[in-house]
Amino acid sequence: MLKSKRASVLSIALGCLAVGMATVPLLAHHSFAAEFDGTKRVKLVGKLTKLDWMNPHIWMYLDVKDEAGTTVAWKCEGGPPNVLTRNGWSRTDMTVGTDVTIEGSLAKDGTKTCNAQAITLNGRRMFAGSSEGNGK
Repeated sequence: MLKSKRASVLSIALGCLAVGMATVPLLAHHSFAAEFDGTKRVKLVGKLTKLDWMNPHIWMYLDVKDEAGTTVAWKCEGGPPNVLTRNGWSRTDMTVGTDVTIEGSLAKDGTKTCNAQAITLNGRRMFAGSSEGNGK
C-alpha cells in the first residue's frame, strides 16, 4: 500500500513537472502583433554594433544617424537562427562594424526597435526571417 501511494505521488509530481516545462517556451515567445506595428515601416542604414545569434530570434544592434546627424542606437529582431541558416545566412555574414540596411516594422512601444523583414548586406538583400504573418 505504501509503495503504491509513493508511486502515485511520484507520478503526479512528474506530470506537473512535465506540464510546467512544456509551458516555458510559450511564455518566452510573443506574437508579431503584440509588439510590432506592420503599418509603420522603417528603413535603417547603419553600422552593426552587436549580434545576438540565438533562439528564439536573433537580435541585431546598430548605430544609425538620424536627420540631424546624431547617432541613434537601434535594435532589430530577426528570425530564428535555423530559419536564417536554411535561407543561406551564416552568423559570420554579419560582423561588428559591417554596414547594413534593415527594412522592417516599428515597435508599438515607441522604442528604437524593429522587426526586420529584409537586410541588405554587402550588396546582397536577404529575408530576415520576420515573424510578421503576411510576409510582406
